[in-house]
Amino acid sequence: MFSALRLQLLQIGIPATVAEAKYELMLLLRQRGAMPDVTAPGVGSPYSPPRQTAQSRMGRTASGPSAVRRPDSHGVTRVPPHAYFLVSSVFHYLGPAFAVMLFAQVAVLGVAWLRIASAALVFAAWRRPWRMFLAAGGSERLLLVALGAVLAAMNTCFYLAIDRLPLSTVGAIEFVGPIALAAAGVRSVRNLLALTTAASGVYLLTNVRFAAEPLGFVFAFANCALFALYVVLGHRAANTGGGSGVDRLGAAMIVAVVVAAPIGLHDAAAAFTDPVLLLAGVGVGLSSSVIPYVCDQLAMARLARPTFALLLSLLPATATVIGLVVLAQVPSRPEVAGIALVVAGVALHRERAAR
Repeated sequence: MFSALRLQLLQIGIPATVAEAKYELMLLLRQRGAMPDVTAPGVGSPYSPPRQTAQSRMGRTASGPSAVRRPDSHGVTRVPPHAYFLVSSVFHYLGPAFAVMLFAQVAVLGVAWLRIASAALVFAAWRRPWRMFLAAGGSERLLLVALGAVLAAMNTCFYLAIDRLPLSTVGAIEFVGPIALAAAGVRSVRNLLALTTAASGVYLLTNVRFAAEPLGFVFAFANCALFALYVVLGHRAANTGGGSGVDRLGAAMIVAVVVAAPIGLHDAAAAFTDPVLLLAGVGVGLSSSVIPYVCDQLAMARLARPTFALLLSLLPATATVIGLVVLAQVPSRPEVAGIALVVAGVALHRERAAR
């Protein structure tokens, strides 16, 4: 899905020039008694080192000129990838729950655009992803454009769906796509059972409300297909590591702003004159797109695809809990049964092992 969240390796105080290296070697030999005193730097020594850069000075400690401070470059990797997924699973639906409360003040498409735009601004200021985009090859740029278009369409369909249906229903339906892909990729009895179980759950969900909100289910199933594409493209964007994946995600989010502008910018204009609404839209973007998608990228970079797919079974349940707590959306018994079947289907299915 996610570098400020993945620490880059820092340079470790390697001598900047040959002259500096010779000077430090002479100091080392002098400390061992192998050669006479060395003239202090800058006082006529033929091997006086050049003026150190700030970065070179920062790399040394007080214990000696050749001691090197090796900063901890594994702060992100020390956090278990499952923890990143847990954070993602909470914010994946907490942000949309806040967005539903914003629908009374800003039109649905406007809220969707504000979500995408605010996330893109954060990525632009944080990662400057256009540098990576310009340096990328043709196939990588195509991947970023495709991911951006999918993000724009997926967010739009998702918001149009949750404007008409409970968050838990939309959250359950969107996982049928990944299960169907898994069943197509790995034809086994287990995956067929998983698909059948999830489809039965979706049938219960749609049977409860389809007559009242048919258009809502159209958007929900469109979001389902787009979510499957997001999982596939997201794994491709993360295949070189979490940091690179976050950079690619930032570039894709900027593409998404452009793609979604024709349908959402006009409706979002109502928030531009109200600082409170604008801040609320930015908050929705941070909690809906930045936090969960970055955590997705960091998790996918270190989890095998089958493991990540198994963890996805938590999300329909998470959507139900957040819908209940934040939006007071109490599911009926058939809806609870349908959600439980979808969770079971997601937990049952297995994808092809990553090579």
